[in-house]
Amino acid sequence: MKKIVTKKPLITDAFLLSSKEAMVLYHDYAKDMPIIDYHNHLSARKIAENKTVKNITDVWLNGDHYKWRAMRANGIGENYITGATTLKDRFLKWAETVPMTVRNPLFHWNQLELKRYFDIDEVLQKANAVEIYDKANKILADKTPADLLADMKVEVVCTTDDPTDDLQYHALIAKQDISTKVYPTFRPDEIFLIEKSQFKKYLKKLEASVKFSVNDLSGLLNALENRVSYFEAHGCRLSDFGLEQIYTFEYNQKEVDEIFKKRISNIEITTSEANKYKSCLQYELAKMYHAKNWIQQFHLGAIRNNNIRLRDLAGADVGCDSIGDLNHSASMSAFFGRLDKENCLAKTITYNLNPAQSYVFATMMGNYSSGGGAGKMQWGSAWWFLDQKDGIENQLNTLSNVGLLSRFVGMLTDSRSFLSFPRHEYFRRILCNLIADDLNKGLLPDDIDFLGKMIQDICYNNAKEYFEFK
Repeated sequence: MKKIVTKKPLITDAFLLSSKEAMVLYHDYAKDMPIIDYHNHLSARKIAENKTVKNITDVWLNGDHYKWRAMRANGIGENYITGATTLKDRFLKWAETVPMTVRNPLFHWNQLELKRYFDIDEVLQKANAVEIYDKANKILADKTPADLLADMKVEVVCTTDDPTDDLQYHALIAKQDISTKVYPTFRPDEIFLIEKSQFKKYLKKLEASVKFSVNDLSGLLNALENRVSYFEAHGCRLSDFGLEQIYTFEYNQKEVDEIFKKRISNIEITTSEANKYKSCLQYELAKMYHAKNWIQQFHLGAIRNNNIRLRDLAGADVGCDSIGDLNHSASMSAFFGRLDKENCLAKTITYNLNPAQSYVFATMMGNYSSGGGAGKMQWGSAWWFLDQKDGIENQLNTLSNVGLLSRFVGMLTDSRSFLSFPRHEYFRRILCNLIADDLNKGLLPDDIDFLGKMIQDICYNNAKEYFEFK
């Protein structure tokens, strides 16, 4: 491909800002707000150990399935993506791919990250890959994960953690002089998968974490409540659920107890029985979250690990996931309606992956807002495949049309990379441009301070008030 030579940098003060009003809203109000990143997949261990990063491939490419998908689409061999190639060779193959990502959000993210962490304006490509690799590594030789978080004014990070995690690294972080507060998030997806072959192995892991045997449904719920309390003691304020759907099949506890006992006795259970078990578990966990004044999150609609060959070769979560087309409205209505009726509906954030269901999710959250303070029920930020300019604008517009944008808790990275935090800048620029555009069309009052304060609330203040981190 022809070498890309730009006459001016892509990332300028005016990037994504198309008017002077947008520039003022971003640079005077949004730009310097701290970051509360309340959902990501960063490694607490790496933050706790806080060793110098040293290599850009480790911190930028390894674990980033967004980039992996793009590299596969560009014909890069799997050895350079998830295989045993050298860190430098993997970076060089990513550099070959970057020019091909034009109009994919990766192109903008790539440039923002190179600019903010390494002051690099050039477009990464084959011709300059070695030079950029060496420059980045020279800078990273003196940088730790905590430094990278501090550089982006990241005030809070919420990792995603299995209930059996001993949270030792969170405890170590809490004892260190690190400016970013790091809290766990309780994500119990594995215990839902009663039909899977690994279920009993996972149950043994749960038993080891609570130090007692689980022989029936009551014992299982006691074990989970034990872990919820353990997470709370380590500062946890959030739960998460990442399976395809919310489960609301009819059940009674006696039959679920029998289903559970059958499964741990190696007696095969039906799909219907598995769904009853999951429905019971979903409800009981939601009550626990409410009792702890936690926020529950639901990431719904992903069809995961579609490529069986790649899953067998490289494992799960390697970038072979897609948007699903399940109908979520009935299950959300039944689930949230039951909890609300029984006065045990926690603060809730839902995220949809299918853009066709954005209005479904946004309007559903407005049904249960009473009695929980401003913004109790949130339709979350554009997620995963929707986390790009068009998707973010659509999410902001949809929320504005049927809810209160001014109460929105804003952006998150949902990332495994310590170099992903310029995505907050990306979001903030898009938000400021959208508001300024309405202002210039005469759709909003000509009061920059009023609009700027609303933007600051969306970028930071709302999240700080909503999550109540200690």
